[in-house]
Formats: sequence, C-alpha cells, structure tokens
Amino acid sequence: MTFDEMRQSCAGFTAQAVSRLITKLPIALQKAENLDFIPYTVKYGKWVPGPFDGICWWTNGFWPAYMWAGWRLTGDERYKREAERAEACLDEAFSEFDHLHHDVGFMWLISSGASFRMTGSDLSRKRTLAAANLLAGRFNPAGFIRAWNEDRTGWAIIDCMMNLNLLYWASEYTGDPRFRKIAMTHADTAMRHFVREDGSCNHIVVFDPETLKVLDTPAGQGYAPGSAWSRGQAWAVYGFTLSYLHTDNEAYLAVAKKTASYFIDQVKEDLLPKCDFRQPAEDELRDACAGAVAASGLLELARCTGEKEWLDAGVNLLRALDERTADWTDASPAILTQCTGAYHGNDHNIAMIYADFFFAEALLKLNGDSFLFW
Repeated sequence: MTFDEMRQSCAGFTAQAVSRLITKLPIALQKAENLDFIPYTVKYGKWVPGPFDGICWWTNGFWPAYMWAGWRLTGDERYKREAERAEACLDEAFSEFDHLHHDVGFMWLISSGASFRMTGSDLSRKRTLAAANLLAGRFNPAGFIRAWNEDRTGWAIIDCMMNLNLLYWASEYTGDPRFRKIAMTHADTAMRHFVREDGSCNHIVVFDPETLKVLDTPAGQGYAPGSAWSRGQAWAVYGFTLSYLHTDNEAYLAVAKKTASYFIDQVKEDLLPKCDFRQPAEDELRDACAGAVAASGLLELARCTGEKEWLDAGVNLLRALDERTADWTDASPAILTQCTGAYHGNDHNIAMIYADFFFAEALLKLNGDSFLFW
C-alpha cells in the first residue's frame, strides 16, 4: 500500500489540522519579528530563547525549519525570508566552537540543508558541509559519536540517531563514504548498547573511550537508570527509520519497528506520552513533544514499509496532541503545550519550538508533501 493511499484514510483530520496550522503560523512569525534571538519556548505569550549557550543552543535549527515548513505549506515568501534570516544568524555559532556538540545536525541539516535542497543556495550548502565535518570530527573510532564536551569523553546519547542524517546527506552529496561509514558505525553501536531486549532505550550510555566497554547508563533526562524516557524512545523510532531509509540496512528497520512497537504499547491507554514510560504510576508528567517526534517518525516508517499500522499509530498520536495539548488561539505563538525538557528539570508543561516543528512536519507528510527535512 502506498503512503498516498494510506493517508487518504485521515484526509478529514489532515484538512482541519492543516487549516488551523495555516492560521497559527502568522502569529508565530509576527511574535518573532525584531527579536535578537531564535525562539525556543514561550513565557507570558512571547517567545523566549533557550536557557543556555546562546546562538549555540541545540534547538536553534528548528525555528528556520519550522519557517521552511510554513513556506512549503503556503508558498508565503514571509516564511522563506524568516528562515533565511535565522539561518544566517546561526553563522555566529560556528565561531563559538566550544559550545557546539553532536547536535549540529539538529542545527544545520534542517535549516541550511533544507535551504540548499529547496533553493540551491551555495552558502547554505557550505554551511551544511561545515556542520557535517564538525560532526564527523566527534567520531571516536572505538565506535561512537561523542555527545557532549568537557569531561564527557565517552558519553553518547540516543538523540544522536537523528543527527546521523547530516552525515548520510554529506556522503550522498559529496560521494565520500567516510561520513556514511561513521554514521553506520554509530548506529550499529546504538543497536547493541542503547536498545534493550524489550524495545525500550537508554538515553545515555557512557563508554570507555578506548575499548567501548559500557561503564554506565545514567538516567539522563528520564526518571532513573533503566527507565524509558519517552522522547528518547521517539528519537530511536524516527532515527532508526531514517538510518534504514538512507542505507537500506534491514537491521535498522527491524530496530525501528521494535522501538516503535514499544512506544505504541506504552501510549495505548490515552495516547499522550508520559515524560518517562517508567516514572511512578501516580505521576502524570507528560511530554507532548515526544508524541510529535514519534508521530512523524511513525509516518515515515509507514512510508518505508507500506504498512498502514504505523500510519494509524502516528495519526492517533497527532489527533491526541491536537485535541488535548494544542493551543490554536492567538494568545501564544506556539502550538503544543505540555512539553517537558527533563523529568528532574524545571522545564515542565512548556511549549517547545521543536515540538511544533515535528507536529507541522507530520501534517505536511499527511498533506502530501514528500520533502524530507532529514
């Protein structure tokens, strides 16, 4: 069954949600005009920046990506201009090298990389290749891409499965296999050491940087060691699906299905993911962002496999997000509420720009747009 055939089953929902998104996007853009930062979350009805690292904050690529999504959806040149303005702002991050880490994929693939593939901008091409070389430079030949800086030499995180797409693109564009080999080596390590037998995932694995021996699996942004942080699970679902798409490696597809089945099983009761699937039963802390990431990943899994069960699961997540967490009013520039940064942090029940991007990306897919930001 083709994806276009599958998506007809939810055409009514798609039309309604896309219509609301088209109405909401100008509010998001208007609230960003004349800002000297890239939006991250919302306070008192206004955009505010990320809490750390300034222009190097890891989500800063999602705002231009969101604007590109708006341009693709409407053709309105205002979104294109804002995407290009925000992309240019990210140039400063290259000079702040000490604050950059593995999330350069999140920062540049979906901003500059998307721009190059849509417009042919040579400056965007150069930016994306520069980011790819930065990410490749973080590769430890023991078998993983180092996540963060300072004293975390052996740390890797599940989030990096999404950043690998920057490397796949670099190999596809340049014809140089090094980038792809680095990405696949990391994905192979993630299959072995991040994904558990039941399909749940570690957020962090600390390796001996010389031998690849596993030293620790900290809780990270989840509840506790051995738990299942829902957004990390969503990164795995989408990330392994994309690794399969870029490599045709059936092992990645099998893991994508395994992690997806676990995610779906955990949300089958009410479809709004808890922050951690193994947090205390009485704890109702949710993460709408995990739902948006997983939904877009599940739609891509459906496209890759022709299996409608994944599309149905993704659409069910989107319906729940729309009905229970979406703010379609003009009181806030963001859409999704009830997002959580980290279980033990203080960023609970907030809006997040990347939640809105993944929500919009999923709607674009259902609306028939085949462009892949990743």
